[in-house]
Amino acid sequence: MDHAVIIDLFNRALMLGLIIVAVLVVPALITGVIISVLQAATQINEQTLSLVPRLLVMFLTFFITAPWIFARLTDFSEGLIRDIPRFIS
Repeated sequence: MDHAVIIDLFNRALMLGLIIVAVLVVPALITGVIISVLQAATQINEQTLSLVPRLLVMFLTFFITAPWIFARLTDFSEGLIRDIPRFIS
């Protein structure tokens, strides 16, 4: 297996992982910032007040984007299986 093939495979896997994580984490990050601003404005320092909305947003985002995420993962896996002869030679 050529080094360029390994680097390309690693690059594609890393980018796919970053995209999937970003899709799930960015809405939670935005929610956390909004809750933090509200907590600073009202001077309420309750930890669960910021945790629960972020978890709910992450679960909601996952359920909305799950078909897209699984389609991307399936495409990547099918590409790996299709490229097995290229990896062997």
